[in-house]
Amino acid sequence: MDHVGIVVGDLEAAVAFFTELGMELEGEAAVEGKWVDRVNGLDGVQVDMAMMRTPDGHSKVELTAFRAPAAVSAEPAVAPPNTLGIRNIMFAVDDIDDVVARLRNHGAELVGEVERYEDSYRLCYVRGPEGIIVALAEQLS
Repeated sequence: MDHVGIVVGDLEAAVAFFTELGMELEGEAAVEGKWVDRVNGLDGVQVDMAMMRTPDGHSKVELTAFRAPAAVSAEPAVAPPNTLGIRNIMFAVDDIDDVVARLRNHGAELVGEVERYEDSYRLCYVRGPEGIIVALAEQLS
């Protein structure tokens, strides 16, 4: 897999959120043109993109904000975790409580609660920008 793409309304807020998760901004670009129209199956595509890289360099998240045509909201806007389709991206973290607290400064909210899975992990879902659900996993020693 090369990367996961996420359409956002506020690119700056999304970059700040994923930076707080420990990702690094790899690059930004404005993209438009007939080739982009053909790839997307839309006319007049104009987007601003930011590519975020995980600290280990193995994974990426592409954040895309459409200037044209306007982005379309999913229904419901705040979809529950059992909605069909891609529902979350999981990140391994060292201190789940610290990460949740830092993400709250970016408007994130817990979907449920931080829970323990046997003696292996502490896990939770956090809802971030555009309703994105991010799963966090802290491996227990």
